[in-house]
Amino acid sequence: MAQKITPVLWFNMTGEEAATFYVSLLPDSRIDSVQRAPADNPSGPEGTAIVVDFTLAGQKYAALNGGPNFTPNESVSFQILTDDQAETDRLWNAIVRDGGTESMCGWCKDKWGFSWQITPRRLIELAFGGEDADRRRRAFEAMMTMRKIDIAAIEAAAAG
Repeated sequence: MAQKITPVLWFNMTGEEAATFYVSLLPDSRIDSVQRAPADNPSGPEGTAIVVDFTLAGQKYAALNGGPNFTPNESVSFQILTDDQAETDRLWNAIVRDGGTESMCGWCKDKWGFSWQITPRRLIELAFGGEDADRRRRAFEAMMTMRKIDIAAIEAAAAG
């Protein structure tokens, strides 16, 4: 029988809030279960969420309310491939709103410190696909100047 691997995200007692936000972003996403403390403990009172199992775009995750011992960093991120500018804008704006932060080249962080790459498929096609090296370079160089990816600007740069 194949073993199942579930990535676990560490939170400082905000895992249920974060998981609820994450599942609001993408289809095929939901809270699967919440394991609550059966008694008072150093992390909180009885009933406090300890582990939140959730599905994000079909992938299983667990949010562990482990306290302040560990914090997220850029070595692990979520990448969402988008189909158009409207989807890119919706996801980017949702993640940076209310305490998130923008970064470069389509990267941003949510208010819990997790990094996201909001990546239009068109960017990948133009910057990394095709035979025309100059076209790829122009698209790539345009991306390097952006925070949120602007597909029209990438297309214009690629066209020269």
